Amino acid sequence: MRQERQPCVYILVNGAYGTLYIGVTSDLIARVWQHRTDAVPGFTSRYRVKTLVRYELLATMDEAIAREKQLKRWHRRWKINLIESDNPDWHDLAPGLGLPPLAPHQMRDGS
Repeated sequence: MRQERQPCVYILVNGAYGTLYIGVTSDLIARVWQHRTDAVPGFTSRYRVKTLVRYELLATMDEAIAREKQLKRWHRRWKINLIESDNPDWHDLAPGLGLPPLAPHQMRDGS
């Protein structure tokens, strides 16, 4: 049986007020797992960006891609305000999706 897809845009960080990464996917859990395990080399593995602090579910992939592009154009302060509007303490949201919490050595204080 094929897993149902859910388009979304997400924000990962390497610590509160640290490096931000905005991405789009149709399988959030699998994609966050890839970031956390460094399965795909690149920006997030280089800067240890692994903490999920925001995600938005959208109706279509086109809408998710448009939202990702919109957020990437925003000023950094606007992105921080968006994160803090729903997650003021920058908690990792991934355990709420069923992923294990990050090990202490994987987390980094970005302040």
